[in-house]
Parts: sequence; structure tokens; C-alpha cells
Amino acid sequence: MNNKYKLPKDGGLIKESAPKDIVQRYEKIPTKVFEGEYKAVKYVADIICRMINNHRQNASARDIYEEVPPFVLGLTTGRTPLGLYNELVRRYQAGEVSFREVSVFSLDEFYPIRSNEPQSRNYRIHDEFLKHVDILPENIHIPDGTIPQSEVSDYCAAYEKSIRKIDLMIIGVGEQGQIGFNEAGSYVKSQTRLVELSYNSRKVQAEQFGGIDHTPKMAITMGLGTVMRADRIVLMAWGDDKANVVQKIVEGDIDDMIPASHLQEHPAMEVVIDENAAQNLTRELTPWLVGPCEWTPKFVRKAVVWLCGAVNKPILKLTHKDYIENSLGELLEKCGSYDKINISVFNDLQHTITGWPGGKPNADDSTRPVPSQPYPKRVVIFSPHPDDDVISMGGTFIRLVEHGHDVHVAYQTSGSVAVHDDVVLQNVDMAREIGLGDIYANIESVIKSKKRGEREPRELLDVKAAIRRSEARAAVRSFGLNPDTHAHFLNMPFYETGRIRKGELTDRDIEIIVNLLREVKPHQIYAAGDLRDPHGTHRICIEAIWRALEVTRDDEWRKECHVWLYRGAWMEWNLGVVDMAVPLSPDELIKKRHAIYRHLSQKDIVPFQGNDTREFWVRAEERTQNTAMLYDRLGMAEYQAIEVFVRLI
Repeated sequence: MNNKYKLPKDGGLIKESAPKDIVQRYEKIPTKVFEGEYKAVKYVADIICRMINNHRQNASARDIYEEVPPFVLGLTTGRTPLGLYNELVRRYQAGEVSFREVSVFSLDEFYPIRSNEPQSRNYRIHDEFLKHVDILPENIHIPDGTIPQSEVSDYCAAYEKSIRKIDLMIIGVGEQGQIGFNEAGSYVKSQTRLVELSYNSRKVQAEQFGGIDHTPKMAITMGLGTVMRADRIVLMAWGDDKANVVQKIVEGDIDDMIPASHLQEHPAMEVVIDENAAQNLTRELTPWLVGPCEWTPKFVRKAVVWLCGAVNKPILKLTHKDYIENSLGELLEKCGSYDKINISVFNDLQHTITGWPGGKPNADDSTRPVPSQPYPKRVVIFSPHPDDDVISMGGTFIRLVEHGHDVHVAYQTSGSVAVHDDVVLQNVDMAREIGLGDIYANIESVIKSKKRGEREPRELLDVKAAIRRSEARAAVRSFGLNPDTHAHFLNMPFYETGRIRKGELTDRDIEIIVNLLREVKPHQIYAAGDLRDPHGTHRICIEAIWRALEVTRDDEWRKECHVWLYRGAWMEWNLGVVDMAVPLSPDELIKKRHAIYRHLSQKDIVPFQGNDTREFWVRAEERTQNTAMLYDRLGMAEYQAIEVFVRLI
């Protein structure tokens, strides 16, 4: 998908005036950073198509009696290559490339697993790519997850031997630096083998298997040595959840605990990433260490906030020496004395703090993030799932309602796949016990008939969606919002596949959002500004909002409408980019906690909790309390908790 949503840029490295060697001087692997995944995959597709076409041309120029081996392409699966596969299929259909003379070797496969199971690498690479192009079946090589365990060692050795040469290897990377299923500590010269998956790796995969109990404990994977034999390697990564590992791979030391760091030793290695995955690279995180910068007010604030952390001082205690010794001399040259910068940034950050997220009526709003008029405001809070609203900005939500604004909340997806079957049985059992109808036996039968990998039965999904709706209604009712008139369940079609993997965003999804916006005509829109996986639900949801805003850009109500972005439960905005900070008192934090409590299906036995085992209310409180502590350390007032937002429009 060609994502159009992105955060506005404000200052930074002046790349045009800095030589490439200077910009990348901290990087041990050649790295290309693109604005978004779409442009990045076009670049990688260019490499693949060019190399395949060159191979074909070279083959046609040889003696007709000389047997020419096919071009050998190593491929990964998962979410990372989805956009690339779509682009390669498009180019094949346009006649720009043929795969008849290409041999494909897949990086890994779960074990044990059948090739027709939707979670298998075999199924996915066929479904997403191979069945749409003209590759010959005999040229497709994917590890077999059904080999008897007594024969698997011999099978892996044969698979390794069959990989005589890899012309081009396309890979992704796990959040702990895994390549394929080469876990931390893998031997650098390892070959194709059966491996035991770590608990963390299984948790990452558990979502697509319907829980960790159903997730395979082993996998067959090419070894690091196998991958390193490729003539050329391209590693791709998208989203800010890959930012930490990308920085370690590209700028860190070679470390067995980060298997992909060994790629630094490959002579024809390249990393291709989007801006979100690049954000921890020196050229993005601290570009003043690299070269000349454009010093906008917000970029100055970013640098000063970083400096405070580096020297462990609040803003107003920073000295000239602190700036000079930490490579911020150019900032002093451009913006004046250190004390002038300190006061300017202190005031700038102070002005982000407001207890009136909808604007304070009859007040001087010249230094406030939100205008005082009109008052009250019409507000739409978009929530990708039926609990993101209260988890991520519950305190601000409550305050907007208490201040008398006309607040609407729009739940973009049903969230049905995130309800455990046991929770469904508990709810229908309760309905039976109080005489509201006995469907327990029927639902129990539906659950027992489920098969791994198949779509969830619609009858079951409908009950799960109803549970999530009732929880969302209870949450907003707990702080005074009328769910009958102001809670909107959009049920966007892209989500309703009955599987973890979602469909493509369509005009129908956009139309649903456009209709709501034109009905409410909001002065404020709040949305989850997620920067993680481009194919994840949060990213698709913000993309849908962005496209709806493009459709409505000439509407009269848009002249007074501003869009505020919050983050999900796992990450927070860097204070260098924050435009509004809403402090919460201890009592308000408890109100928010109680609203999160209403989402009972997301407590204790959440099917897809990820690596963070804390409950959502705990994550939310610790995140906002940590933000408050950051403001405190910078010299601001001390608050119990703070929710922060970035203004998009």
C-alpha cells in the first residue's frame, strides 16, 4: 500500500550540503533511508528486476549448447516483504520482468507444519507472491515442515547442498536481530538446520497461530553462513518497532546476540529502511553530530532535550560548556548565546502544557496549544480498536467530556479477533444464567469445530465483536459520555477477514470515515499516530483517516479543524516533537484506570499480548508517569502523569 500518512518534518540535517561519507560516517553497512515503505520497495524491486533481466540477457548471449543455471533469489516471508511482493507482481503483470528463469529459495519454515496451513511460510510465499507470477514449480525451494524428525537432519543437509549459489538474498530482521530463525547466539558459520524457537520468538508469532499454545516450538532455517554466501544481500525493515535493532545492526559492534550484526562483514550488503526504522541512526537521532542542520524552533527543542539527557541537567542549568562539549556549537552560532536558547526552549516546552485540551474559554490563547474559540468544540476521537481511546488518551478524553465539549468516539475496527474463546463462553453463560437466552451449547460447538489457520466462524466473530462493543460502551459511560449517541462503531471492512492478516484498505473504508466527519464536522480530531508496521491495523487506520481528510479538504468545517495524534500503548512521542501535554491528577489517573478496567476481555488472558506481559492499564499509567517525570527533569512542574500529542494539521 502506498501510505500517504507521515509526520511533518521540522528541521534536521541538511543532507544536500553534506557529502555521503559524512552523513553515513557512523554506519558500518551502506544504508538507504526512504520516506516510506512504498518508495523503499520500489528501490528494492528495481534491484531484483534489473539483476534478473541482466541475467537473462547474459544467458541469451552465451553459446546455445551451454546450460545456463537460473537466477537464484533468496526470499524471506512475514510482514516485511508484503509491499515488495505486491510491487514485483505488478511489474510482472506489466511485462517488466519474468520469473521463468528464476529459482527461489525460501529462508525458513515452521516445524512441524503442513504447506497448506495459512500460517506456514510455504503457504504465505505462494499466496502473496509465487502463484501470481510465471515461476516454474520445479524452481521453488521451501523447507518442508512435514519431514519426520528422524530424517530432518539429512533433509536440512540436502537443502543446504542444493543452495549452490544465491545471486541475491532479500531478508528482513526480527526485533532481537534474528535473520530467519537464527536466534541470538547463533554460530556465524551455521548452515540450514532445525532450531528450537525461543519463547520470545514464539510470542511474536503467536498472534497468527491463535495463541502461544498453538505456536510451533521449532523451525527449519537457513544458517547465518548460508545467508552470508549470497553474492548480494538486501535487508529491509519498516516501522519504529525496528528502529532499535536497525541501529545496532548498522552502527553497533558485531555481536553474537544480534545475529544480523554479522552482516557488517559481507562485501555486498545493503540496508533499505523507511524513516521510522531509521530514527535511532545517528544521522536521524542526533544529526548535529553528523553535519550542518536547519535549526527550526522545534528542532532546537529536540537538540536541547537530548542535551539535558546527555548531561543529566534541567534546561535552565545547561551551560555554554555543555553545548560545546556535546557538538552543539553550530546551534550556538545559529541561535545565539546558550542562556537565550535555554530560556526560549524552556518557554516553548512550558507552553505545550495545558489542562484545557479543548481550549480554555475567555482566556488569552496566544501561548496555548489550543485556541479558546469556538467553545464548546465538536471533537472526534478515533480509536483503531475498541480500547485504544481510553488506554492511550483516556485522561484527555475524560477532561474533554467534563469540560462540556461535544465529544464523539469512533471505533474503527471491531477488535473481534482479540477476544479469547473462554471469554465468549463466560459471557454467553452469564446471559443463560439470567434468562436472556441459551446459546451456550451452540457457541461451544462452534468453538470446538474451529481449525487452526481457517477463518474464524462469523457466528463466533459476531459474539466477540458484541463483547468488545459492550465494553467500549461501558468505558465511556463510566465518565459521562452517552454511548447511544456519541459512540460510533465503524466496523471498517478491511479488518473483517476473520484472520489475523487483514485485507487491503478500500474506498469503502474511506467512505465510512468521510461520512462520520461530515456528520459531526469536528473542530478537533484525535487519532492514533502509529509509526510501527505499515501493514498493521493501527497504521492502516491512520492511513484511512489521512485519506478521508484528503477527500474533505475543501469542506467548510475543515478551516477550523485540527488533528492531534496520540501514540499506542507501547511507545510515546519524543518530547522534542510534542505540541500538547495534558497533565493528569491522581484522581484523573484513577478515572482513566477504571475506564480501562471496563475492557474485561483484554485483561489477564489477552490472546495477543506480545512481549510486554503487563496489563494495558499498567502500561498506560507507567508511560504517562514516565512522561511526567521527563518534564519534571527538564525543569517543569511535577505532575502525577501527562498525556502528550503531536499536531498533524
